[in-house]
Amino acid sequence: MADDLFKALADPTRRTILDELTEKSGQTLFEICSRLSMKHQLGLSRQAVSQHLAVLEAAGLVRTRREGRYKFHDLDTAPLRRITERWPVRDPSEPEENTP
Repeated sequence: MADDLFKALADPTRRTILDELTEKSGQTLFEICSRLSMKHQLGLSRQAVSQHLAVLEAAGLVRTRREGRYKFHDLDTAPLRRITERWPVRDPSEPEENTP
């Protein structure tokens, strides 16, 4: 699962999609394509954006829901929390533990 997460985050276009979903969750593919084109000047096909969304969904960063004929994409940050729990940041002012 961590491999899928890091693979998903490695691509700048996918990070831009996540930024857009942070700004406005619950977007359709059409809305995401429009925002990428208008706001970021990314001329990606709907198929390319759909493939990026599939990678994000496989990593658990995007959840989808259907309402009628529309499919909405929502950001899910739970996988990111699992990463920060795996490698917690130690306060530099605290003394290091000596483990044998």
